[in-house]
Amino acid sequence: MEESYKDRTSLVKGAKDIAKEVKRQAVKKMNKAVDKAQDGYTQRSYNRFQDEEDDDDYYVQGGNYGIEANDDEGSSEATEGHDEDDEIYEGEYQGIPNMGQGKDGMVALGQSMHDEYKDRRELETERKADEEELAQQYELIIQECGHGRFQWALFFVLGMALMADGVEVFVVGFVLPSAETDMCIPNSGSGWLGSIVYLGMMVGAFFWGGLADKVGRRQSLLICMSVNGFFAFLSSFVQGYGFFLFCRLFSGFGIGGAVPIVFSYFSEVLAREKRGEHLSWLCMFWMIGGIYASAMAWAIIPHYGWSFSMGSAYQFHSWRVFVIVCALPCVSSVVALTFMPESPRFLLEVGKHDEAWMILKQIHDTNMRARGQPEKVFTVNRIKTPKQIDEFIEIESDTGTWYRRCLVRIRTELYGIWLTFMRCFNYPVKDNTIKLTAVWFTLSFGYYGLSVWFPDVIKHLQSDEYASRVKHFRNEEVSHFVFNFTLENQIHSNGEYINDRFIMMKFKSVTFEDSLFKNCVFEDITSLNTYFRNCTFVNTTFYNTDLEQYKFIDSDFINCTFFHIRTGCQISFDDDYSAYWIYFVNFLGTLAVLPGNIVSALLMDRIGRLTMLGMDFTLK
Repeated sequence: MEESYKDRTSLVKGAKDIAKEVKRQAVKKMNKAVDKAQDGYTQRSYNRFQDEEDDDDYYVQGGNYGIEANDDEGSSEATEGHDEDDEIYEGEYQGIPNMGQGKDGMVALGQSMHDEYKDRRELETERKADEEELAQQYELIIQECGHGRFQWALFFVLGMALMADGVEVFVVGFVLPSAETDMCIPNSGSGWLGSIVYLGMMVGAFFWGGLADKVGRRQSLLICMSVNGFFAFLSSFVQGYGFFLFCRLFSGFGIGGAVPIVFSYFSEVLAREKRGEHLSWLCMFWMIGGIYASAMAWAIIPHYGWSFSMGSAYQFHSWRVFVIVCALPCVSSVVALTFMPESPRFLLEVGKHDEAWMILKQIHDTNMRARGQPEKVFTVNRIKTPKQIDEFIEIESDTGTWYRRCLVRIRTELYGIWLTFMRCFNYPVKDNTIKLTAVWFTLSFGYYGLSVWFPDVIKHLQSDEYASRVKHFRNEEVSHFVFNFTLENQIHSNGEYINDRFIMMKFKSVTFEDSLFKNCVFEDITSLNTYFRNCTFVNTTFYNTDLEQYKFIDSDFINCTFFHIRTGCQISFDDDYSAYWIYFVNFLGTLAVLPGNIVSALLMDRIGRLTMLGMDFTLK
């Protein structure tokens, strides 16, 4: 009995000694490999180093010790008597890496080559294979999570962001006629106001779409929507045309990230059989944004009485109130997004396994509780994460100031975004990228172009019809008369006005040509599209009028005085129905999208994407 006990004790002691020796040799081998990489040894010397070590090490292959147990009894008794240290040895050297090792890029013993010795192309190939495996596994996980309350909550939150995009598109066309008049914008410069937002959206889509692959869908969407909301709100208060264009440019830059990020974000929490239908339903919010903008423009902009002024320099008209109201969907989406989690697919792509698992479990539990099955357990334990490729940024020590480090970081991030963009033109997605770019360009050119063009066309049609009803007055002589009523849509040529008083009256689309004004008084005058061409003013007084210098074209002043001249252009919607027609036509155009949106959502997964797109082009 004592001999068997001694044999058992010796076996336990021998197993411990073997495990300790294995650990010591493995640590020694790893340290030498690191020293070799730092000293820049060649591959030949490294192979010789390996051959020398192969003779005397206790190396573990495939998670098994390189020594056989004497018999089954000894093996089982050796396992019985292990202590806590033995548990650590078994866990470390049986080829089972923990999550920390996986995140740091560590490999199990027995791997032929460490990542630092691999070519970048080889690492990218391995990552691509891991991404394909993740895509298959992730689809099964999303199906297990189900479709329910979480997806619908995210549907409405992202819908608000898409609604803000639709609102910003229509804001341009609605405020264009009013902003041109309010800021005294000539016809040659009004085109910039219609195109500056789209320029910002083009750049923003490229920037925010690439940034979403760096910092996450939710984070990028929060930032871009905040940028849009801030500059949209600021643009309603600025007075100068240049600063207004600047604000609208950055507002478009912010809203440009909504479309690419919203659809990517939502599609990553949808199962394949639900994706086409629910993405089509999500597009309805863009149409709702257009209807919202049309209704608000119809209700707010024509109400000239909603405006106020602070002195003669600051004018806050009703169209500026409309711009503020149109920023509310953007603010609402930012607030709602703070309560939503990050996309789990993005977290897995960047190697954040635990965070992604927790969010997927949250999706599963939320949907199961809504179904009345709270006892159902999330069965996924481990998810494949692609190999992470480290990218280093080198900064020279003599230029390591804080602002240069920031510039290097910004330049590196922009270069990474550019590389991500160029991957769209690599095989096998190059052909699809070019074809879809052409399709999207033609659709955007047709719809967005018409959206901006229609208000201007309606305005010109109304102007032509208004000009056809103009009244002409020639060679009239008026003296000692008091004008205290409105003059509208008139042309006065070769007239003489002696000792006349123009008091508390409005000039609307009135032109005086080759006329003489002598000993006259202009007091409390409001004018709109009113000009004096080649006129002569003698001993005439102007008090509290908005008759600025640019309204007098080739005119002469002799002994005239000007007091309290109001600056800025005047907006008036009195008896002017062109504004109502602009908003009504845009409202109908937006509402016309509704049937196509419903049909595409219902038939997308039944007849196919390509067939549905072909039908849309045919109808268009």
